[in-house]
Amino acid sequence: MTDKSRWIQLPRNVLVGHGMLDEVGAAVGELGLVGTALVVTSPTPEELAGERVRSQFDDVASVTIDHAGYDSIERVTEAAHETDAAYLVALGGGKVIDVAKMAADEVGRGFVSVPTAASHDGIVSGRSSIPEGDTRHSVAADPPLAVVADTEIMARAPWRLTTAGCADIISNYTAVKDWRLASRLKGAHYSEYAGALSEMTAEMLVGNADSIKEGLVESAWLVSKALVSSGVAMSIAGSSRPASGAEHLFSHQLDRIAPDPALHGHQVGVGSIMIEYLHTGEDGGWRLIRDALDQIGAPTTAAELGIEPDVILEALATAHEIRDRYTILGDGMSPAAVERVAQTTGVIPE
Repeated sequence: MTDKSRWIQLPRNVLVGHGMLDEVGAAVGELGLVGTALVVTSPTPEELAGERVRSQFDDVASVTIDHAGYDSIERVTEAAHETDAAYLVALGGGKVIDVAKMAADEVGRGFVSVPTAASHDGIVSGRSSIPEGDTRHSVAADPPLAVVADTEIMARAPWRLTTAGCADIISNYTAVKDWRLASRLKGAHYSEYAGALSEMTAEMLVGNADSIKEGLVESAWLVSKALVSSGVAMSIAGSSRPASGAEHLFSHQLDRIAPDPALHGHQVGVGSIMIEYLHTGEDGGWRLIRDALDQIGAPTTAAELGIEPDVILEALATAHEIRDRYTILGDGMSPAAVERVAQTTGVIPE
């Protein structure tokens, strides 16, 4: 007899498409949620769609944040208590959804994710990325009860946010390779289903990179589907492993040491080029990743990230120190090996 049990939490409803913003109220009604809705947003999404969302509820309150952080989580938590909110509606990009997710977990309420930008897979996953000082914490929380993604709104978001979301998904290639490696060498739990779903999601974007264009609702649709799939893979796995490997450690280290870090998705994209080289060598798939990123307009070099080559080298050399998660980086690389990888892949000039 095999004694196994798993509790997989997934969104009950996922609505993706043109004009879906007007279906937020209906989605909440479908969930059977009653009581005060607390809309959590930030200045730009508030201006763009705040009133349009609030008008769909009879009993509604709002709180606006301007950054992601534990102080913002506390502010939303206090607003939820003050308004006796029955549930939260997160209207915005990554910072709003991450903060609302943590606040909802803190007060024991569910939340609905209403992304206004396709910037990362946190729109549906059960994890939040919260900055604190010079580091960033990946924290477990419940996934949203529902996701309502309006592709018309998301297509109007700054293009760099969409390319960051694409790069975040494409980096699933190396995340899954690291996960399998950790399973083989360290006995880490590996889910074939979650790994396959994560890889399929990355392949979806790489295979359609030439059709992902600025301002196209079809592009927002494609990227949104990929972000949802990636988030579901993490929920199935019960961890961020399907979408977070050495390339994410590299990005987290850049957040700590770079004077002006780039967008998270852009950093993991560049990291994925180098990590793929480590996994598969000179003739492996790193060029495929690089070319796909280039096609969608995401950075592929240190210069395009706006980060100096020596910072890139330091981040790659020390990324293994970030967290206790086994990856291809093992216990670190020699300075010569780090330089060779970065130069061979074109991330820094020779």
